[in-house]
Amino acid sequence: MQDILSLLPHAKKDSKVESKQSKGNALNELLELRSCSSCLFFECRKQKDLYLWMVKSPGGPSVKFLVNAVHTMEELKLTGNHLKGSRPLLTFSTNFDEQPHWMLVKEMITQIFATPKGHRKAKPFHDHVFAFSIVDGHVWFRNYQISVPHNEIDKVDKGGLDKMTLIEVGPRFCLNPIKIFGGSFGGPTWYENPYYISPNQIRALEKRQKAGKYVKKVKAKVRRKMHEMENTLEPDEFAELWKGE
Repeated sequence: MQDILSLLPHAKKDSKVESKQSKGNALNELLELRSCSSCLFFECRKQKDLYLWMVKSPGGPSVKFLVNAVHTMEELKLTGNHLKGSRPLLTFSTNFDEQPHWMLVKEMITQIFATPKGHRKAKPFHDHVFAFSIVDGHVWFRNYQISVPHNEIDKVDKGGLDKMTLIEVGPRFCLNPIKIFGGSFGGPTWYENPYYISPNQIRALEKRQKAGKYVKKVKAKVRRKMHEMENTLEPDEFAELWKGE
């Protein structure tokens, strides 16, 4: 969360919201007080599962994601670096334009992650790229520094992209879309992901699989005992032969 905040110079952070019932109303009021039209709300459940709400306030829409594969800048320790507060270039994979719900997600990402031109906290140049890609129905995020040679001899002309390179900075994360709502933090469901499986269901399935292994062991023991009872061994005539010595 701190990494994303450092990447968005136009962002404003606020305190935690604890009330689950009136979460939407409280956040909409908060956005109005802070003069914000967009919101990224991180919601943690059971200290294991992280959800991200991407919201346009007050009229909507809003998208709820499950956040997976999170790697922070501190954890990755990549070699890329860029100036804090500089404006990013946003790039999207071509499959964002194939379906209506992805087109909506692309527009919301553009409005939230693109730094407004002339913002007082932003620097007026581009030196990094936000890359959003759809792979297996998930949105993958990467942040790259645009590296150019700084020697006078190797000065890059306009359009000389062959000399520019991209170096990853971080963070990395993956967004699994759950639902798209027509309102702000709720409202009519516009889209529901048919392939989404909640983390609770995955954990329950893993528990059942582990329990199944234990049940198999118990059944195997019972079968072994029944087999021994049905097929009793004849007494060995030489068993007592060497006991006396």
